[in-house]
Amino acid sequence: MILAKVIGNVVSTIIANGYESKKILIVQPIDPSGTPKGSSFLAIDAVQAGVGDTVLVLEEGGSARSIIGEPESMTVKTVIAGIIDNISK
Repeated sequence: MILAKVIGNVVSTIIANGYESKKILIVQPIDPSGTPKGSSFLAIDAVQAGVGDTVLVLEEGGSARSIIGEPESMTVKTVIAGIIDNISK
């Protein structure tokens, strides 16, 4: 699992099979204090997250596909599985 911040939306008028009706967001990995770390990447949203939300991202394909109810889909690698309300250390 990865802690991340949603930094953008992806809009596409032409999309490959398997991605129809999926909301794709740009996420930036962060540390628990909110400092960006690493490179941003794309993730399918399963929880109605939006720009500015701190989220939990599943990067393991099997778990990610299970969250969106498509265990057989081979095109999904990362899914936003939760919106984080608070982080305490």
